[in-house]
Amino acid sequence: MARLQGKRAVILGASSPDNMGQHIARRFMKEGASVLVSGRKEDVLKQFAEETGCEWVPCDLTDEASVNALADAAQAKLGGIDIAVNATGWGLLKPFLDTTHEDLVAMTDLQYIGPFHFCQAMLRKMMRSNGGGGGSIIQISSATATIMLNDHAAYMGTKAGTDHVIRCVAHEFGSEGVRANSISPGLTDTPMTAHAKEVPGVFDAFLAGYPLGRIGTSDDIAAAAVWLASDECFMTGENLQVNGGLTLRRNPMNSEIEAAVVAAAQAAK
Repeated sequence: MARLQGKRAVILGASSPDNMGQHIARRFMKEGASVLVSGRKEDVLKQFAEETGCEWVPCDLTDEASVNALADAAQAKLGGIDIAVNATGWGLLKPFLDTTHEDLVAMTDLQYIGPFHFCQAMLRKMMRSNGGGGGSIIQISSATATIMLNDHAAYMGTKAGTDHVIRCVAHEFGSEGVRANSISPGLTDTPMTAHAKEVPGVFDAFLAGYPLGRIGTSDDIAAAAVWLASDECFMTGENLQVNGGLTLRRNPMNSEIEAAVVAAAQAAK
């Protein structure tokens, strides 16, 4: 079913092979949308565009001029913007007392200031008063913006802050025909978590927190993004917890992860 037929979508954070942004892009195209993907790795973007037939433009989310150029390029290539997805992120895991000023600046640039500029740039193209047709802004957040995970404070804090920015956008720009919502995955089987998955026992340690009994996938997130992007969606300013019920429970403590790794190693002997 072409639920996004005629829609024009920008997806930032699609420049790693088979990552969440690319899954969302593929699903949007399957639903009939014209798509422009973006990110920092031009070679990956170009290859993905050649494989799928979408448009591509490089963009560094930490550079406001680059973000504004992305919006201009999308307007030119697609003829407008109906859907804007920010799927960027940096999964920094570092003990609280070891987190440096430089870490905080880098995380804030990528996961708070950058998304703020992204919303500004997309809104200027989408607002009805600027000649746009309204639309949907979607921010990929995290369950850890709500629940705890050890050694993840800088990531969690910036994601939580951006979730509140999304609420502000929803509140202030609904009259312009713009919806704004977040999606919060839990631990998801993506290239960003590939290293953790390679360590026997790590993913198993998280499973007890999922009432639905499995780790999430990028396709789970893409399916939710389709609904948020579609005209069927009458919701704004919300954070969809697309994480199998994880936020009903909790992530494991470090000691539990370490115990699961040891148990897996012993079982493999």
